[in-house]
Amino acid sequence: MSQSFASRQWQLHDDAHTRAAGGVLARELSAVSKDKPLLITLQGELGAGKTTFVSGLLQGLGHVGRVPSPTYTLVESYDLSDRIVAHLDLYRLTDPQQLEDLGWRDLLQPGAIVLVEWPERAGALLSAPDLSVRLSYGRDGVGRQLELVSGSETFRQLIDRINF
Repeated sequence: MSQSFASRQWQLHDDAHTRAAGGVLARELSAVSKDKPLLITLQGELGAGKTTFVSGLLQGLGHVGRVPSPTYTLVESYDLSDRIVAHLDLYRLTDPQQLEDLGWRDLLQPGAIVLVEWPERAGALLSAPDLSVRLSYGRDGVGRQLELVSGSETFRQLIDRINF
């Protein structure tokens, strides 16, 4: 059986649009089965909007309050009403083994959503993501470009339903 992967792109105008896009994804994630953890990777240059997107996603999942970047803490966890969300920033890792030292496997509980910025720093320790979020600066430095890439049929269908 072959897997169907999809990729879609959108132009986001500013931080508010980036945050709103995260909220739209959150609403779609609420329909995804909670029988296994979801791994979502976030890629993009420094300042491309990864944490801004995550902020909108967390707010869309019911988090109230500030969403700090986990650049220095490496992991920020959020215990929401029906899901646990872990937001990891691996930018400062110098060795993939440090991810193991963080106890990241303990975060992979059924129903958990694990968001990983700078996933390439984990080497082969991360499994293939359910969804990849790729952010880049927009054309001529205006706004951002958002690309969502599915890692499964479930997320291919999810991407097909999204409009920002």
